[in-house]
Amino acid sequence: MNSDEREIRARHALAEELAVQAGKLALGYFRNRDDLVIETKSDPQDVVSIADRNVETLIRDGVTEAFGADGFLGEEYGLVEGSSGYTWVVDPIDGTSPFVHGMPNWCVSIAVLHGGQPVIGVIQVPCHDELYSGALGRGATLNGKALTLDGVKTIRNAVTGIGANHHVTPASVGRTVEDLLKTGGNFVRLGSGALMLAYVAAGRLVGYYEPYMHAWDCLGGYCLVREAGGWFLPFPVEGEGLTRGAPVLATGPGAIDDLRRIAGV
Repeated sequence: MNSDEREIRARHALAEELAVQAGKLALGYFRNRDDLVIETKSDPQDVVSIADRNVETLIRDGVTEAFGADGFLGEEYGLVEGSSGYTWVVDPIDGTSPFVHGMPNWCVSIAVLHGGQPVIGVIQVPCHDELYSGALGRGATLNGKALTLDGVKTIRNAVTGIGANHHVTPASVGRTVEDLLKTGGNFVRLGSGALMLAYVAAGRLVGYYEPYMHAWDCLGGYCLVREAGGWFLPFPVEGEGLTRGAPVLATGPGAIDDLRRIAGV
């Protein structure tokens, strides 16, 4: 085992540990959500609560204690540069809208970047007691069981996840859905892009497309999809690209061509 492998393994173990801790903290807030003060961001559909902030702080503190030279990008508190070459990218509660409305479609997403790619991806789904976990060259698992994608599922015999937000026009989302349906597919939207990417890695969805997402929403899921044998559209992580949004597409082997055509990438 070389030094990079040892470094990745150490961070992978910590990412799993912190995801479980963060999930427990978030679940406590979820069960007492009537007491949460909910704030809106730039759009009425984009909400945040003290739960998001405190969960992110828990993860950030854990990373700082163990790997103080690592960078850290969180949805709530932004980017702190590091010097180690590793950067943690975290969404403390992806799917805050489902979270505050009492739906289980939310998760904690943790990724670690190194060498311009997500080398670790861990997604904890507290309401379903599911831990998705993967690391570069080590495969992906769901609660310890290996995830392996094949080419049997296509957009015509499986379901595709579609995401939308205020950064894209309703017309463009409508064209995507219309094209998917005309091609013989069907779709779902759960309110958490990170969760739907985990579902791609697990084979529950054949693919996921969203015209505009942030790094903290997708990089953990991207690692899982790759390690399970799927494909994803690279996310621009260099320079300011890491803090800006970009199109996100991840698919199982049997849907790559169809979904790349539908997404126009």
